[in-house]
Amino acid sequence: MHWIDWSIIGLLLLLMVVIAFGTHKLTRSVADFLAANRSCGRYLLTMASGMSGLGAITIAANFEKFYEAGFPAIWWGTLMAPLGLVLALSGFVIYRYRETRAMTMAQFFEMRYSRRFRVFAGFLACFSGILNYGIFPAVTARFLIYFTGLPTEFTLLGMELPTMAPVMLFMLSLALILTLSGGQIAVVVTDFCQGLFVQIALLVIFFVVASQISWSDLITGLQTAAPDQSRINPFKQEKTEGFNMWFFFISAALSIYSFKAWQGSQGYNASAKSPHEAKMAGILGEFRGQVLFLLSTLVPLYIFAMLALPEFAPQAAVVNETIATIGSEQIQKQMLVPVGISQLLPVGVMGMFAAVVIAAAVSTDDTYLHSWGSIFIQDVVMPLRKKPLSKRAHMLLLRGAIFGVAAFAFFFSLLFPLNEYIYMYFQITGAIFLGGAGSVILGGLYWKRGSVEGAWASMIIGSSLAVTAVVLRNIIWPHFLEGWKLAYPNLIWLQELPEKFPFNGMQMSLIVAIAGSSSYILFSLLSKRPPVDMDKLLHRGKYSVEAVGHHPMSKPGDLIPSVSEPVELRLRDKIWRRLGVNDDFTRGDKAIYIFKIAWVMFFFTVFLVGSLIAMFVDIPDSIWITWWGIKVSITIVVGLAFTVWFLIGGVHDLIDMIRTLKNVDRDANDDGHVAGEDHLQE
Repeated sequence: MHWIDWSIIGLLLLLMVVIAFGTHKLTRSVADFLAANRSCGRYLLTMASGMSGLGAITIAANFEKFYEAGFPAIWWGTLMAPLGLVLALSGFVIYRYRETRAMTMAQFFEMRYSRRFRVFAGFLACFSGILNYGIFPAVTARFLIYFTGLPTEFTLLGMELPTMAPVMLFMLSLALILTLSGGQIAVVVTDFCQGLFVQIALLVIFFVVASQISWSDLITGLQTAAPDQSRINPFKQEKTEGFNMWFFFISAALSIYSFKAWQGSQGYNASAKSPHEAKMAGILGEFRGQVLFLLSTLVPLYIFAMLALPEFAPQAAVVNETIATIGSEQIQKQMLVPVGISQLLPVGVMGMFAAVVIAAAVSTDDTYLHSWGSIFIQDVVMPLRKKPLSKRAHMLLLRGAIFGVAAFAFFFSLLFPLNEYIYMYFQITGAIFLGGAGSVILGGLYWKRGSVEGAWASMIIGSSLAVTAVVLRNIIWPHFLEGWKLAYPNLIWLQELPEKFPFNGMQMSLIVAIAGSSSYILFSLLSKRPPVDMDKLLHRGKYSVEAVGHHPMSKPGDLIPSVSEPVELRLRDKIWRRLGVNDDFTRGDKAIYIFKIAWVMFFFTVFLVGSLIAMFVDIPDSIWITWWGIKVSITIVVGLAFTVWFLIGGVHDLIDMIRTLKNVDRDANDDGHVAGEDHLQE
């Protein structure tokens, strides 16, 4: 790292802090701190929430996945395309959730089920979330240390200490400054500004890496993989570890079950200025990710080629020497690509990539700290109080909880031994909440017979199974099983247990989800409660603003479904309605909608046709190579076009949000509490 590289990082950090403090004066209420007073437009949400979901740990996880699976991971990932299309275009979950006016998912749980269930679900979401988040600081610190070439240890007062500790402390402190200065408003604005930088930087980094290793060299390097672990042919991966086609099939099923259930970015779920803007942000999200695709997918493949080709032997020797100093095999896999890419980037671009990693880490850290800290106060502490807090006390508690989440993550990262792929750890720790929450949310929004008894059963059974799986996979099997076998040689069942835990995180998550959803349906039917009034939950019909004049949880400017008499629709309008297009859609929205459908269906059709042919004919690698070249070329063109579009639209939305926040009248009662008349099952 040259001084120019460190200067780039310093400038980015200074800019983030200045912007965050500039948002402090806009935060004047609890609704501002929790949900940016519901003032975000689609492009601002697309860029900012996309950045919040990036994270240094996500980059590292993608590097792991694509290094192991190669281009075939893209092929099997296409299975998700039509699912994502249907979910985004229909406004699945997010539209109805936004109609409830809840600022956290557990607030919705209280409205739909009960206050006690809200407290339990809030605690479970928080526990699952901070456990999931607990490894983030460690992975980020290792990424930066091995990429920048910092020493892994340093001496202080005669003691050898890990460099991870001060790096984690610095990164978490930066995220705390951004989060505590202005809550969700600061998170949105800083994430958006970082998103502008990252989109441009990723394009530069990709083209620099591609200039170091040609496309033909890349393909030659990938062809050195074992025949049954192909990085080119999706149908020659019999021995690919972890990220084979079954990983993606299970992932597709779980994505429907737990859609929008994960609360790591719950502030964004409630920040849209209307349900329609939230829906459009979901539709546009995939196109923002095209630039990230170039980095997360192709860079690990370039590193694979670099390590395999003789002309890059000097660089490969440095990488292998560095990786050999890492004691853990799993951490070696995590750090292989970060160390490799450091051998390909020149001065200036090194600093740019390090700044991308820092920006990605901070944008995820501030979002997660805000989410888990807010959930703990809003959904565990507040419902247990008999009297509402003053605004000052409420804000103080929120900030204290956010600090507490950061402290937990720091110490957990120092102590917890990660013994599986990052994505697998994500899945099973997330299942502590998602295993039951998926059915509780879907049933609560779409099934009027879903009951509080079903919700309790789903959450308890799902979380218990997931916690058991985490302990077995990461603690019992790697640290205790071998000793137990030596201590009890006569226990045949113990001796017959496999050396490695038989299920990975993805497989265990599927088992948990099946158990949770079955419990919800069974106990809801057995409870025999009367059907819930869904119009009241969603503020429709006689409960809409037009019908009652005002609702305690309404906000000026909200789009409320009309209660006027239906009119006869033309055939064209009926078709639009069938496709999920309502009166909120402008002509531009419809054009985006059509393009989205065409984009997804093109790649999905290729996937179906290619998979069908491959079932009967052995498609040669030459055809796969041609297809991957076409795929990458299309991605580059679309990524460039949408980057410019989203930057312009995002700046417009940001200005509009600031103008709104300066002028809007705050509602002191809009603090996440649920009034007695809003309960549906108590």
